[in-house]
Amino acid sequence: MVEFPAPERLAQLADKFEGKPPEQLLTWAIETYHPKLVLFLSLGGAGGMVIADILLGLNSEVPVAYIDTGLLFAETYDFIKTFTEKYGVAPVPVRTELSLEQQAQRFGEKLWEREPDRCCALRKVAPQREFLKDYGAWITGIRRDQASTRSQTSLIEWDAAGGLAKINPLAGWTERDVWRYVADHGVPTNPLLSQGYASIGCTPCTRPVASGEDSRAGRWSGFGKTECGLHINPTNANANSNRK
Repeated sequence: MVEFPAPERLAQLADKFEGKPPEQLLTWAIETYHPKLVLFLSLGGAGGMVIADILLGLNSEVPVAYIDTGLLFAETYDFIKTFTEKYGVAPVPVRTELSLEQQAQRFGEKLWEREPDRCCALRKVAPQREFLKDYGAWITGIRRDQASTRSQTSLIEWDAAGGLAKINPLAGWTERDVWRYVADHGVPTNPLLSQGYASIGCTPCTRPVASGEDSRAGRWSGFGKTECGLHINPTNANANSNRK
């Protein structure tokens, strides 16, 4: 049985990669966690596509997954085809068994307009947590400059809620860094990003951002909510035992 780094060691490991190219961190992640490693894409952010481009160039066998709430933009669903054609890898959809019709019957119509936290918990957080039970680490595209809620993001951290490591290779990058890589390497991105959207989620909960707004301002506008719950992590390195 392969033994993964203990939760309390992750901060020390993260320090070693601070300021280093993401290729180095991703190479370490593959060597340490594969085949118990997965990349989760939002299919809306350019950063995730940068990571996919680097990661799949290093090892095309690392699975790529995305959360399909049933409420994604038509452009996002079309972009999945673009991704598959570009990289030869079909992203795995992660879905709740609760249909939109069942959700409406149980909680009322358009739950996202009244209780977006509950809607996200049902359609995003719960199915992702179930999916991640089979993994030792997951990779994300989040960055410190995206929002105040992400300003302390570490390159490697312990996801106490899921009981596995969380790797954020672009945590120290800026938006300019991301778009420079996209341009230099011909990385495809969701077409909505060129239409004023800075962060793309579900259709009813996403709007374009205005000049001067941070990239998360277009999500759940009017609710004072900027996170779906996937990246809200109670720090508790000793809460879960080391996975094998």
